[in-house]
Amino acid sequence: MDTTVDLDIFSSLVERPDESARKAAEEHRRELDLPPGGLGALEELGAWLAGVQGAAPVRPIAAPKVLLFAGDHGVAALGVSRPGARGTAERIHAVLDGTAPVALLARRYGAAVRVVDIAVDADTDAFPDGVSLHRVRRGSGRIDVEDALTAAEAATAFRAGMAIADEEADAGTDLVLLGDIGSGSTTVAAVLIGALCGTDAAAVTGRGSGVDDRVWMVKCATVRDALRRARPVLGDQIALLAATGGADFAALTGFLLQAAVRRLPVVLDGVVSAACALVAQRIAFRAPEWWRAGQDSGEPAQAKAYDRLTLSPLQQLGVRTGEGTGSLLALPLLQAASDALAEPSAVPAAAPAAPAAPRPPLKLPSAAELLDLA
Repeated sequence: MDTTVDLDIFSSLVERPDESARKAAEEHRRELDLPPGGLGALEELGAWLAGVQGAAPVRPIAAPKVLLFAGDHGVAALGVSRPGARGTAERIHAVLDGTAPVALLARRYGAAVRVVDIAVDADTDAFPDGVSLHRVRRGSGRIDVEDALTAAEAATAFRAGMAIADEEADAGTDLVLLGDIGSGSTTVAAVLIGALCGTDAAAVTGRGSGVDDRVWMVKCATVRDALRRARPVLGDQIALLAATGGADFAALTGFLLQAAVRRLPVVLDGVVSAACALVAQRIAFRAPEWWRAGQDSGEPAQAKAYDRLTLSPLQQLGVRTGEGTGSLLALPLLQAASDALAEPSAVPAAAPAAPAAPRPPLKLPSAAELLDLA
């Protein structure tokens, strides 16, 4: 099995959003005879959407999708999560059954929902067909004392994320609302962000699922020990994800980079997607221009990651439930920005528009083609 991924190729393939479309969108806004700054933050969001769409005036968002990467982590066995918290498999079923908050809100806002099992600690037949299609392994190693993955598994998970980005771009998804489901994931995120930002454990360890002081101290010690294992491999992002990340983190990182290659805009959710975005930025410095931060969850590591990424959360909601809820709550803002600055005839009158057809204008390299180039 090939254990390598040529990461250098992303630096040349990830381009900036279309600046001419952005400027044209700003000119269109001036033609609407609105007072300067009359739409507030919606003006900047509309200009960003025009740039990532490569179109002016901006097109209304027609096919948003909540995309949840699921995986469990060995550090959860140390009790770093709130006792009594629901298991990952149970949470996935709540999303699929439509009873989880993210599913209810997605239905309200007209977004589709997809769950991808990358490394859930459950049997593959625990979920409906297709959910575990990209699974790499069952759970991940305990990163304070051992690697989360082998090098081969990290490369496989990274490629799986790339393939998922291709699937969504080819299906006509025009905005991804990213999220995660898993146990122990905020501890892993704290380690990656602490390592990449050069901070100590206490500065990046948050309350995650709502742990008390005693559990926080256990979590902080776990992050400290894992940071010692992360620092020697900081120069190799795949090795870092293998040592102190997990299959879901590797897949999320691959997804974010390939989404930028395919010009598919993404809204980040909580500290997990922020950590993966920080790893991806080390690989392709222009990639963050294709992302927006949905909200501030209150996790200290997330704030440090966004500061390094120069991303400002669209909302200060403190939502810590994960599962893409924070990114999804930003969708109405983006819909408002696109509708307010689009051609009036393009805005749907009532129900959300039908999913857009696959976008043909540019032939952008798929994951398989990238691997051939490598």
